[in-house]
Amino acid sequence: MPTLTQIKETKKGRFALFFDGEFAFSLDEETYVKAHLNPDDVLDDWQIDALRRQSDTRRALDKAMDYLSLRDHAAGELYQKLCRKFDAHSAAYAVAKAGELGLLNDAGFARRRAAELLRKHKSRRDILNDLSLKGIDRDTAAEVVEELFAADESGVDPELATARALVQRQYAAKLAAGRRDLVAAALARRGFDRSVIRQVLEESEG
Repeated sequence: MPTLTQIKETKKGRFALFFDGEFAFSLDEETYVKAHLNPDDVLDDWQIDALRRQSDTRRALDKAMDYLSLRDHAAGELYQKLCRKFDAHSAAYAVAKAGELGLLNDAGFARRRAAELLRKHKSRRDILNDLSLKGIDRDTAAEVVEELFAADESGVDPELATARALVQRQYAAKLAAGRRDLVAAALARRGFDRSVIRQVLEESEG
């Protein structure tokens, strides 16, 4: 059975464990204290695996806090990012813990993200796709986008206004050159509805 030959505190306040002279992994202070480890302890493989899992779980939670300190995340997006560095169990634990701490709000995140994308002249379809990639469930994404694209008090359709602004900024020269077909194709690729494309192009010719 492996012998714990050295315990070394790191600059980050973790405790590096060496078994049979080889570095294995490090533990956070709380886990280390609870484990009551001492040099020359002989551990079964299952005990080492349990400590490693505890280490991974805590590191996943610390990484989740790092991500959340930079910007808001949806639960699904946070889980996906954590899974790139940790096992699924550790990632799920970290996301659940962040939720318990009130640090995750999918609907709030979706609203802020959707509004940001609309300011960048994204279509309804592109925004829905983006929210899906961020881990927002379909119903929440649909509700947020429907709310965002509802006509304002003056009756202006946000998607139509977005398409107008996009045409003015990026496609005015093509329209002036008579390349209506290219502009229509470009707007379609960006996810704008046919009726919106038709109306914008008709207005530009009026």
